[in-house]
Amino acid sequence: MRAAVVTGLGSWLPPRVVTNDELTARLDTTDEWIRSRIGVVTRHVVAPGTATSDLSVEAARRALRSAGVPGAGGVVLATTTPDRPCPASAPEIASRLGLVDVPAFDIAAVCTGFVYGLGVGAGLITAGTADSLLVIGGDAYSTILDPRDRTTSVIFGDGAGAVVLRAGSPDEPGALGPFDLGSDGARSDLITVRAGGSRQRSSRDAVPPPGDEFFRMEGREVFANAVARMAEASRNAVKRRGWAVSEVDRVIAHQANVRILDAVSAELDVPREKFVSNIADVGNTSAASIPLALAHGVRTGELRAGQKVLLTAFGGGLTWGATTLVWPELSLAE
Repeated sequence: MRAAVVTGLGSWLPPRVVTNDELTARLDTTDEWIRSRIGVVTRHVVAPGTATSDLSVEAARRALRSAGVPGAGGVVLATTTPDRPCPASAPEIASRLGLVDVPAFDIAAVCTGFVYGLGVGAGLITAGTADSLLVIGGDAYSTILDPRDRTTSVIFGDGAGAVVLRAGSPDEPGALGPFDLGSDGARSDLITVRAGGSRQRSSRDAVPPPGDEFFRMEGREVFANAVARMAEASRNAVKRRGWAVSEVDRVIAHQANVRILDAVSAELDVPREKFVSNIADVGNTSAASIPLALAHGVRTGELRAGQKVLLTAFGGGLTWGATTLVWPELSLAE
């Protein structure tokens, strides 16, 4: 049987760093509130003219170098902030990487996007459609945030992370386990950008109401759903792998905010120290969150070869998902 095996990892953050002090100078909030409620101290944001594809290309180049390969057989990009509504950004990313005549497409599952992307990539590889793939999570959320909204401006940052998947066997390190994926479209308005799509554009008034062009989130309801769904998906993915939750060595959960991480830890009865977290330094980077946390874990030594690893995420849609792997021996290409 074929399996999709993680063989390379790369990440990229835009150089500009925005501190809490910079935000509190223009928003009705405090550094203490941001740290205690969200867990963010700094976040990276793109410079004018920089787009999601730019971040993604840099992360992908590092992933390819990490894997020691010149290219891949396709590109799957998970993002909420494509360079433009049409066409998808993945084909341009593939072209800039020198990948010719390969399949390339975007996935829109918000903060669950990278896990969905891994699932799609694994499906293509196990079906024999591709022998290798780049799966990228990239977002430039600063481009869709209302700078006057303290509830979202303090949370999010920009960045990209990528992995190289190759065909291998299910019993080797890096092989992705069974996935648990789900959605609940009845609650799509909890996390949304209302303007810009066909529903708004097909209305009589083509000009959106003020503020509808920005990202909005219903924090309290999102919190409850995120904890329940990530915990449920995690249990299912671990069970399908044949593990017990207590056997998991490291949890790489979507870095939504520190209180959600604490709550998922309690819900799963997994010690908080098993959760790799970089939210203090980068904020919530949406689809880039998990691969950036993976890279952070490798750099800090928290993530080591042979460890049983759980990946879990929750995002708009609503969407959620989880999968597992035994972490392989790999190094980062900085």
